[in-house]
Amino acid sequence: MPFAFHYAARSDVGMVRSNNEDSGYAGPHLLAMADGMGGHAGGDVASSTVIAALVPLDEDVLSGRDVGLALLDRIHTANAELGEHVRSEPGLDGMGTTLIALLRSRDKIVLAHIGDSRAYLVRDGKVTQITKDHSFVQNLVDEGRITSEEAQTHPQRSLVTRVLTGAVEDEPDLVVRQGRIGDRYLIASDGLTDYVARDTVEEVLTTVADPGECADRLVALALRAGAPDNVTIVVGDLVDTRVATPPTQPQVVGAAAVRQKGTRPIPTTPAAKAAALTQEATRGAGGAEDGDDGVTLAEEGPRSRTGTVLRLAALLVVAGVVLAGGSYAAYAWSQQQYYLAGHDGVVTVFRGVDQTLGPIALSSPVYATTIAVDDLPSSYQDGLAQGIEVDDRDAADARVADLRLQAVACRWARLNGDPCRTVPSTWTPPSPTPSPSPTPSGSPSGGPSGGPSGIPTTSPGPSAPSSPAAS
Repeated sequence: MPFAFHYAARSDVGMVRSNNEDSGYAGPHLLAMADGMGGHAGGDVASSTVIAALVPLDEDVLSGRDVGLALLDRIHTANAELGEHVRSEPGLDGMGTTLIALLRSRDKIVLAHIGDSRAYLVRDGKVTQITKDHSFVQNLVDEGRITSEEAQTHPQRSLVTRVLTGAVEDEPDLVVRQGRIGDRYLIASDGLTDYVARDTVEEVLTTVADPGECADRLVALALRAGAPDNVTIVVGDLVDTRVATPPTQPQVVGAAAVRQKGTRPIPTTPAAKAAALTQEATRGAGGAEDGDDGVTLAEEGPRSRTGTVLRLAALLVVAGVVLAGGSYAAYAWSQQQYYLAGHDGVVTVFRGVDQTLGPIALSSPVYATTIAVDDLPSSYQDGLAQGIEVDDRDAADARVADLRLQAVACRWARLNGDPCRTVPSTWTPPSPTPSPSPTPSGSPSGGPSGGPSGIPTTSPGPSAPSSPAAS
């Protein structure tokens, strides 16, 4: 039976960030999504490099026996390319990307996964998550230290333990699944899964028939929920090409839709896609390639010995990282991180990550601002409650300036009886500017040692930044 994906890909920069570090691809045989990280250090370069390396697989009709090796080979090649980028441009050091790729070969679906992006399968009206996050929070769940429900709102849920960084030890999980006509696959970045409830996502997946409309609806829900992160959605329905006419023009979204520095152009030739589909259709049922292809499906039992060894090694590495959390290397890494949170009623910049490992606290306050949390729009208050991560100290200062602008706008709106809304970075308060709201108790307005609980209070940056900084 000739199979293909009926697909759609969508991406949005989100409510806060100024650039898109996600990349997505959807074609007749390949669905892929990469969530880049590194901010100004090149998250967009990382994600687009990896997606571009995978695209040629959509042009080839591979046998089931070869497809897994072909996918892994492409991922390893892309990862090596990331390493070359870092060696040639030291400013890209620290970039990385998650990856989920679904490559179809006849009725088999090969799934490669690394990072905390997620893939779901809809079959017979039931939605199942078919990936497991490679994240610090997932480790806490596995160890029984927190529940799955607590993980959904944990302030460090975006801290990943495995991604593609260009290092030789970066290795994705790989499984082969049995596909069925009518299956629907969703690949999503955490811009969706962190901000839209699971039951809401399931309702859209099971009630909206068209893949494009489904993807549009999910992106809209993420934006409505105030998602500050990039949002990327790839939807693919497995169809029989003898009775359905899926698209053949691939869809490329996010950073990969633009030629980024160091990234090869992505081929999008409709003729090549149509030729591949035609080749599949001419095989027909019962053809020479319709028999057993020698691969072990995820549903059939244990994975290969090599895959088991790799996963065991990865688990040991993760366990070693957790056990050695108090080591100098882990602590030094944590002190390169920054985030903003509410403290004693005001916005405060912290260095580190909001966690403790044993007796060791991995964060400390850098300075408290004079921005009252209650003066901000509710979406910003929610973000501060979870911790707003930023790339570095400069990005933290820029974010403080943006929050200061939002606070002024909210105070002005309330003074005039209007609801508090997020304003663009170009907004300027009408004259006269309303008086600032009273500083929260215990939060003096200035002085290097006048912040809450003895935290220094400063007001870096202009009152109205030229653009919001990426988190």
